[in-house]
Amino acid sequence: MKLVRYGTIGQEKPGLIDKSGQLRDLSGHVRDLDGAAYAPASLAKLAALDPAKLPAVDGKPRLGAPVTGISKFAAIGLNYTDHAKETGNPIPAEPIFFLKANTALSGPNDPVEKPRGSTKLDWEVEIAAIIGTRAKYVSESDALNHIAGYCVCNDVSERNFQIERLGQWTKGKSHDTFGPLGPWLVTKDEIPDVQNLSMWLDVNGQRRQTGSTTTMIFTMAKCISYLSHFMTLLPGDVVTTGTPPGVGLGMKPPQFLNVGDVVTLGIEGLGEQRQEIVEA
Repeated sequence: MKLVRYGTIGQEKPGLIDKSGQLRDLSGHVRDLDGAAYAPASLAKLAALDPAKLPAVDGKPRLGAPVTGISKFAAIGLNYTDHAKETGNPIPAEPIFFLKANTALSGPNDPVEKPRGSTKLDWEVEIAAIIGTRAKYVSESDALNHIAGYCVCNDVSERNFQIERLGQWTKGKSHDTFGPLGPWLVTKDEIPDVQNLSMWLDVNGQRRQTGSTTTMIFTMAKCISYLSHFMTLLPGDVVTTGTPPGVGLGMKPPQFLNVGDVVTLGIEGLGEQRQEIVEA
């Protein structure tokens, strides 16, 4: 299934994209797409529905992030070898993780704000997992069983805030709109191999990132298992897992985003995003 939340900000409704690409309303079957909706029993009920009998939604409404009410937005850093090298960092011996503020979560095509005082606004195409069942001290072999599905994430970063302003990476990762997610959640049964998906990102139509989840240093299963040994992952939580090479920080000379720039990105089987940069 491809599950979406659609409508104006703060008034999103749950929906489903059928095999023809038609958006259909799920409001009669689930209140919203939160952690409870992504539990295995709930997903099974939604999967049993006949999409043709669900109300069709006209037009092309705004899409919000495909999950709401999350307890945390966790992220893995420097998880692709070439990306670590391009940023001048050593290959990590174990996953590096940080938290993005929950308020960074935004729709896949919503504008991205350039914060006040920002000088180094950067892009990062990533594959994210949404948790379906509580995960604490889970093994690597069992980790994927705790995932409801996958989606595209742009881990927007302000490198000056992140690296030069002292403190934690969270400072440069958490501005409003710094977590575009979606366009939809694709349930894990539709992704036969999460470690073999191509990914890309363009800025103003120019290719900046080309990569594949095959080159992740730590697999999706490893990332989920590892995080679960330091914090409990709850249904609905978002875990985004690092970016391939081609970020602005790694270019020579570095290049960053300005107001009016347009970022487009996508991952095989998971859809595409588009964001215009605006003033905060």
